Amino acid sequence: MNATNNFALIGAAGYIAPRHMKAIAETGNNLIAALDPFDSVGIIDSYFPEARFFTEPERFDRHLDKLRRKGQQKADFVSICSPNYLHDAHIRLALRNEAHAICEKPLVLNPWNVEALQELEEESGKKIFTILQLRHHPAIKALREKVLHTTQEGKYEIDLTYITSRGNWYPISWKGDMAKSGGVATNIGIHFFDMLNWIFGPLQENIIHIHNETIAAGYMEMEKARIRWFLSIDASHLPSHAVKDGKRTYRSITVEEEEIEFSGGFTDLHTLSYRHILEGDGFGLEDAMNSIRIVHQIRNAATTGQGAMHPFVKKVLK
Repeated sequence: MNATNNFALIGAAGYIAPRHMKAIAETGNNLIAALDPFDSVGIIDSYFPEARFFTEPERFDRHLDKLRRKGQQKADFVSICSPNYLHDAHIRLALRNEAHAICEKPLVLNPWNVEALQELEEESGKKIFTILQLRHHPAIKALREKVLHTTQEGKYEIDLTYITSRGNWYPISWKGDMAKSGGVATNIGIHFFDMLNWIFGPLQENIIHIHNETIAAGYMEMEKARIRWFLSIDASHLPSHAVKDGKRTYRSITVEEEEIEFSGGFTDLHTLSYRHILEGDGFGLEDAMNSIRIVHQIRNAATTGQGAMHPFVKKVLK
């Protein structure tokens, strides 16, 4: 990769975009253009006040094409922070403009989308990267090393709990539309499923206990683990101690009933992800495929009462 690269950004007004702007700045690169249909993007001034801004994708695409044809400030990378269902189209926009793509997770919604992008990647000669930042978290890396180098009879017993309260805006937004976000398991859970797959090996069984607009929960077996999992955006599911402490998010992973502490250390993971990408060691299509298959199965499976249930499931189903 070049010493200094030019970036364009799609989805500049969203929650995650500032982490990408910060990563671009901290890796010594330039943001030359940004796109978002919403114009509340003053955060750009904190990093790249000279960046061109567009609210219409047609004019943004035209601008990148003009820069490419002139050979002046051509975009080397396009960072994609748009709604999930638009990722595929925006990755294609990046490749058309002879730029590498860096896309937030979920990379795409369906496994066959990955397969189609693999063909386009080969045709274009450009790479498609995704952000799987938990693979860079020190506590998660340490757990993987422990699993890889520890001989244990039988499978690890895992409980995953993630409750991230969302208000009444959530179901009105694209995130509440299953066709656009992929639902709770895809939108807030995919990085956990990627992490578990990365640590404990291939998926062997995937049983769904609850799957609706606010909750996804089930039981899965991987090569080295049995996992009870519960994801929710409903504040009423928060444990009492979290409510008492005034918290609206609760995150817990236990391995053999031992808590894995990884609540901190998230601040710089996007910058670290960018550094790896720029050094030629980023996560690509193959890395993203397994977790996309997992959440696709979750979306399309019938719910059942079989398999070991997460304790929170039992409370919800009472």
